[in-house]
Amino acid sequence: MKKVARNATLAATPSANMSIYTKFGDKGKTSLYAGKTISKGSLRVNAYGTVDELNSFLGVVLSLVKDKKLKTKIIVVQKDLFETGASLASPTGNKNKNLSKYLNKRVLEFEAEIDSLTKKLPKLENFILPGGGKTGSNLHFARTLVRRAERRVVELSEKEKINTDIIIFLNRLSDLLFMYARDINLKAKQKELLWKSRE
Repeated sequence: MKKVARNATLAATPSANMSIYTKFGDKGKTSLYAGKTISKGSLRVNAYGTVDELNSFLGVVLSLVKDKKLKTKIIVVQKDLFETGASLASPTGNKNKNLSKYLNKRVLEFEAEIDSLTKKLPKLENFILPGGGKTGSNLHFARTLVRRAERRVVELSEKEKINTDIIIFLNRLSDLLFMYARDINLKAKQKELLWKSRE
């Protein structure tokens, strides 16, 4: 039977016969797609594990968001993260041209939405402190998790072949979540706190 990656927010749907625990990872090892066994401390597992962490936290954000359109957008992002995680958990994930085409399309969509929100929101002339209301502050935290995931993926890309379009996708996603945080805080009448140098 072909092994699949474990703990990767990946594509296998649990069947009635699938056990939640397998004891396979009790010695600090896990398996990638195609059955290759690697350490759970490897760069690859760190990369797709951090994408999983991000995806889970977006679930927390979803529990706070009231706007139906924004909820739908975040759910689509979660699905995107499943695909990127699957690619990172596969030694041949860099060869998936369909994923590259899709991620490039998503980046363009993110940029269009960022541009639209930039026109709508107050002009930024200083750095702002992360915070605001509960939803806005959690969106700020989510964007920092994206940055962490991006750093992990970059580390992996310096050692192994991956689909580098994932890096661009994560970079733009962080920017978009920043704009979502600002927009949510504005709608909630939460004043942005500006960072000012002590000098």
